[in-house]
Amino acid sequence: MKNLSILIIDDEQVQLISLKSFLTRRGYEIFTAESGPKGYEIAEKNTIDLVLTDYRMPEWNGAEVLRKIKELNPDIDVVVMTAFGSIEDAVEIMKAGAYDYLTKPIDLDELENLIQRVQEKRLLVAENRLLKEQLQQRFKFDAIISQSGEMEQVLNTAARVAPSKATVLIRGESGTGKELIAKAVHFASPRKDQPFVIVNMSALSENLLESELFGHEKGAFTGATQQRIGRFEQANSGTIFIDEVGDVPLSVQVKLLRAIQFGQIERVGGNKTIEVDVRIIAATHRNLEEMMKSGEFREDLYYRLNVVSIWIPPLRQRKTDIPALIDHFIQKYARENQKPVKGITREALDKLMKYEFVGNVRELENIIESAVVLCRGEYITQHDLPQQMQIVREQSILDPHHIEQGYEDKMKAYETAMITEALNQSGGNQSAAARLLGITERHLRSRLEKLGLKNK
Repeated sequence: MKNLSILIIDDEQVQLISLKSFLTRRGYEIFTAESGPKGYEIAEKNTIDLVLTDYRMPEWNGAEVLRKIKELNPDIDVVVMTAFGSIEDAVEIMKAGAYDYLTKPIDLDELENLIQRVQEKRLLVAENRLLKEQLQQRFKFDAIISQSGEMEQVLNTAARVAPSKATVLIRGESGTGKELIAKAVHFASPRKDQPFVIVNMSALSENLLESELFGHEKGAFTGATQQRIGRFEQANSGTIFIDEVGDVPLSVQVKLLRAIQFGQIERVGGNKTIEVDVRIIAATHRNLEEMMKSGEFREDLYYRLNVVSIWIPPLRQRKTDIPALIDHFIQKYARENQKPVKGITREALDKLMKYEFVGNVRELENIIESAVVLCRGEYITQHDLPQQMQIVREQSILDPHHIEQGYEDKMKAYETAMITEALNQSGGNQSAAARLLGITERHLRSRLEKLGLKNK
């Protein structure tokens, strides 16, 4: 960041010359004015970072200069210099928006330290603003990688609900991108400049969960050595994302319901009601309807959370998204690892397109990161893909609980596995294998041909 541009306003010429000389030697760009109105004209015509203004002046005093400068540009920092430095004056100056005050005669070391603090603060503000802009760009709906009609429907619903205050329940398997959609909703809402606070219920023990959500008072329990505000207070005026809300125990559900319904919380160990203005976005991979039937989840809480429901389909049901996601992750991890990887071979892409992705987008990202790191050339080959991919696919297609592959594929895979095992046990003898399976040898040969195993 460049050195600050500083405007000094003082009706004493000696003070102006002294401060200008001192600060110019330290590389700052300096403007000077003998009165408030003249200083204001300079600030109108030039980019000013910091104003050092005397408090007692004939036309405008320091408080008036502060007010006028802040009206012109609230980002300009103002420091008031006064020879009448009472505590009352200082408090009023700070309340009116001054960054700080200095008493005359000016201690030059103190002045230099103060300017350094202003510069560090402005750098931090600039970095935070840039990060916020980058976050908003990253989590815009049109920045989310998708090609499928299923995801377009998800994004359409999320975009329509974003400007409202409605509570949103995002559902889908682990790794489908529920947090990504939650952030997109927040950053497309009127609360985008306010906090976005994440709390993952599955990562917290039942003992800590209530304190994490609502905070605690000093001495509320063993180890509570000081007061602590919870996630709801941290998110005040913004959005709280409650991930894996299905893991909230019944003992905490009633307090969560009160927070959502009335915007009121109480810290653990406290009896004071605290008002909070928080937008709720919740997510879960669990079947809340079944949990309600079994008494594990409160019905009234379910209906409070499920105002707008967004279901994110698993990656295996939106395979047209896979090539675009692969390209995105290749670019990301090639850049991070400084690798010259440009793309993926047709054979490797084919393997990924046929893979089931039990871990969804998160699993795909991990696979591509690994492949980019291991890749020796410019294109990822099937040899760069992890070996466990094939093992997982075989286990998945034989598991009766994974029905996405369809009846015919699963039956073919199961029959192939049975016949292969029988042949292995019989040392490749088809007659013996047929006896193990309880079928005729002719029937076995017919199935081998049908399954494409005859020559294998």
